[in-house]
Amino acid sequence: MSRPDLPPRFRAPSALAWVLMVGFAAFFIQGLYGADVSLDRLIRGATNLVRFVSLAIPPDFARWETIGWAMLETMNIAIVGVTFGCLLSVPLALLAARNTSPNAVVRVIARQLIAIARTIPDLIWALIFVVAVGLGPLAGILAIILDTIGFAARFYSERFEEVQKGPSEALTSTGAGRLSVIAGAILPESFASMTATSLYSVEKAIRSAVTLGLVGAGGIGVELSTAMRLFQYDQAAAIILVVLVAVIGFEHLSSSIRKRII
Repeated sequence: MSRPDLPPRFRAPSALAWVLMVGFAAFFIQGLYGADVSLDRLIRGATNLVRFVSLAIPPDFARWETIGWAMLETMNIAIVGVTFGCLLSVPLALLAARNTSPNAVVRVIARQLIAIARTIPDLIWALIFVVAVGLGPLAGILAIILDTIGFAARFYSERFEEVQKGPSEALTSTGAGRLSVIAGAILPESFASMTATSLYSVEKAIRSAVTLGLVGAGGIGVELSTAMRLFQYDQAAAIILVVLVAVIGFEHLSSSIRKRII
């Protein structure tokens, strides 16, 4: 019987691979050292966590009306912010896509604007807008708008570039202009993917809107921050449960919508 072919031998890493591995190991060790990880801290942390859970159970829903209105405000911040963000993402994505941008200069500028909106975290946007417009939901909405533009505009532009050329060329051959081709071929072909991306944006925005409240941008995060600072852990547990139910509920709803569309 002939001997079966042996698998190829493991190749020795290149010099660049060794440099990358050593650099990663150095950052990893430095990160552990900087975090001051120790057995004593882990034991005390576990003890404090058990104490927190014991004080948080059972959750206190005595302020259910206030919590409900705060959660509604959080949903409003997310929905309004994502709606404006997605609407503004469409023209920006059209300017950033290769097959719809008027020229290379406009495309580069549009991509840089999208990159800036995506690179700066939503919490930093919220801090900026709290300084600009003051405390409250407006700061949260503006932060969600920019965060959504950074997320949605990128995926919109990539979808526009993936559209098949057949329908666009057919419309162009009939004398249709650029705007007619975009409205008649590119946008309809991309609608399902854009809808799925928009739903993901809402899911992302609901979670973000909760944390934005921690810096004064409105919503249920304000109530959660207050409860934690006052050591009212049972009320904090009730708020966390409300957030959990709302987020999971919308995720199931959006998944159902995406399945029907796609």
